Amino acid sequence: MRHSEQLPLTTPWISHTHAAELTAISDLLDQDSRIAALVEQDLLFSCRKNALTGRPGLTGDQVIRIALVRQMNSWSYAELAFHLADSASYSTFCRVGGLRGTPSKSAVAANLRKLRPETLQQINRLIVLRADAMGVEDGKKVRIDSTVIEASVHPPTDSSLLLDGIRVLLRLMRRAESITGFTAYHRHLRRAKRRLMEIQHSPAQAKRARKKAYRDLVILAEATAGYAACALEELSGRTRIPSASDIHPRQRKLLARLHRELAHYLPLVEKVIQQTTRRVLHGESVPATEKVVSLFEPHTDVLVKDRRDTHYGHKIFLTGGCSGLILDCAIAKANPADSTWAVPMLKRQRSLYGRAPRQASFDGGFATKDNLLQAKALGVSDVCFAKRRGLAVLDMVKSSWVYRRLRAFRAGIESVISFLKRAFGLDRCIWKGAAGFVSYVRMGVLTANLLTLARHRLA
Repeated sequence: MRHSEQLPLTTPWISHTHAAELTAISDLLDQDSRIAALVEQDLLFSCRKNALTGRPGLTGDQVIRIALVRQMNSWSYAELAFHLADSASYSTFCRVGGLRGTPSKSAVAANLRKLRPETLQQINRLIVLRADAMGVEDGKKVRIDSTVIEASVHPPTDSSLLLDGIRVLLRLMRRAESITGFTAYHRHLRRAKRRLMEIQHSPAQAKRARKKAYRDLVILAEATAGYAACALEELSGRTRIPSASDIHPRQRKLLARLHRELAHYLPLVEKVIQQTTRRVLHGESVPATEKVVSLFEPHTDVLVKDRRDTHYGHKIFLTGGCSGLILDCAIAKANPADSTWAVPMLKRQRSLYGRAPRQASFDGGFATKDNLLQAKALGVSDVCFAKRRGLAVLDMVKSSWVYRRLRAFRAGIESVISFLKRAFGLDRCIWKGAAGFVSYVRMGVLTANLLTLARHRLA
């Protein structure tokens, strides 16, 4: 031959099991163009300037693929950027590289955080319905259970929360000082740290010394909150700030951000001061719903499991099918009883498939007579609770044999939950904010579903 054929711009798939899984996932994404379109809407939604001008960014198809790779491997953004540049298989799957090069870690992080929870939920619905069309999962037999996903917070104590409040407010006031010249405050951080060390390292018998240290720490937090309130009032009234026409646009943006952060953190610090005063100084019992367990993740709930283990995060309810797919994922607020979510989860299945499942198996915590009656009214033929709690077997299902089979079937969702937490990072959320928590959970569920469905295709 005088010449060779033109080389392809993308590397061909290698002969490996994981590469075959990536190929199957890629085919699933290509079969439904709505997935990339939904992600593209999120990217354009947050675009402040004209999306048709400037440097070309990542496409919706690239962003969802990069997000799947990151969730599949639990990489940091720096590790993700490296493997996209180094791995031929991942760059081929994500359709990056070639003539334009691979995105940096900051570009990857900025694009992935634009994915909204609603979009990820819609994409997961499309994948579940695609599994129904493929004959992999019809949703007629489901198992429902709940679990807890931790938020990215340190174990909360009243003393550590007070110190966090003092530290954050002082940091914001230092910024106000550099911009507006606000100096009407004192720094009590070193003294507050000493009080924290006294509280943490004092012996259990020294209750009087610990209470004295707490009282001093509360006084320091109240003084710092008072300084922050003055700074917030000065920023609001702009008494020391030039008129809006004389201020530089960048400085105006910094002032607006500083005002927004002070207005966000100050009420939280005041609430921490109140709950510490009530609990430590007055000896009151503060309900979990009234507590602040983190200044940086205030959406975090206090969840007590089996009256022994305390978790800080959110409770989620999962509906699984025979195929191992997660058909539905709901994130609850506070710490609701499992029994309050049995019927809503069945209604969500009816909304997804247009009909209720034929058989449903629940954990024992979902069991009530009212839930059984409502499930039967929705059209569920066999309703199995792992613990009967006074309910007759024949009232739930057709026979004892069906009850034993459904109870054994329900146990399988425990392995699915373990799979989500071990392989897809759902043991602890690492994204910030309430919306970030929901997006992270739904991204993990979506990744697990795509990998499970790909393995069904390869089987």
